[in-house]
Order: sequence, then structure tokens, then C-alpha cells
Amino acid sequence: MTAQTERITDHLAAEDIALQGVLDALTDPVRRTIVRQLADAESGMACGTFDINVTRSTSTHHFKVLRRAGILRQEYEGTVKTNSLRRTDLDRALPGLLDAIIAAARHEAGQ
Repeated sequence: MTAQTERITDHLAAEDIALQGVLDALTDPVRRTIVRQLADAESGMACGTFDINVTRSTSTHHFKVLRRAGILRQEYEGTVKTNSLRRTDLDRALPGLLDAIIAAARHEAGQ
């Protein structure tokens, strides 16, 4: 891990990802929207590029909840904080759950 990515130190260890934590994090529709947009992206997304209608401080809170639940990884690329789904870790800890959540979030969004 580079010095830049170490600026974010509260990622949940893969072996600590738990069903209850993931489900708790995804009770909020904004967080489900973030997960859906990450799933649809070809690569990581910067925090400011998500289509969510909340204030910056509220979006920061949502990203923190998702990160601490083990759903996403945040890393700095220069001065930009990028987000990516922890698909491999989630599929290992909770097989099939992420795909079901993404499908439900797409349905919820009318896709």
C-alpha cells in the first residue's frame, strides 16, 4: 500500500465483513444508489462524481458508513478520493448478496 492510500485507515478487514453490518449500511436509499453507481461504473469513481442529491458533509457520512461496513474501498489518487466496490471480499464473505443488492437497487431506480 502506498503512502497516499494509507491516509484512509478504517477499512474493515475482509474477514470481519458481516451480514448485519452490510445490511445496516444498505438501509439508506442514498447508500444503495452509491453502490449501484459503483457497480455500473467501469472503474473507481471520485466522491464528487456520484449522482446523489445530498450535501457534501452528508455524502461524506454515507461513504464512511459504506467503507466501515466493508462495502467499498476508498483510496487517494493524488488529491482525488476514489471509491470502488469490494466485490471479491463481499462475494467471499456473503456469496450472492452484492449481486442481489445491485439488482434490487437497479429495480428501485427503475432500470
